Amino acid sequence: MIHEDMQSHRITEAREAARLSQRQLASRSGIAQATLSRIEQGVRPAKMNEIVILAEVLGCTIAELTGLSGVQQRLECVARATDNSSMKTMYGELSHYMELDAYLEDQGISPQI
Repeated sequence: MIHEDMQSHRITEAREAARLSQRQLASRSGIAQATLSRIEQGVRPAKMNEIVILAEVLGCTIAELTGLSGVQQRLECVARATDNSSMKTMYGELSHYMELDAYLEDQGISPQI
């Protein structure tokens, strides 16, 4: 089971990263703004169909919103923070690309070389 506090935090972070208000996200996703507010507050967990829609609208993976990922368990981030980037930011970016790679692999889409 997904821990609701972490799920709500991830959804809020993804929405803010996409630079959308709850109202804008509601309009684009078809999920009521009041429902999004309850999800972000941790009052109720997002249903899987809502997570799928949110991931698509926010341009992230389902794993990034749920925290359920095999990639996250394997990921080791060794980086040096430069250009005012924090390790958390660099980890998040690397994680995003690894999640995308894993998703493409799962879909049978091989890289074009």
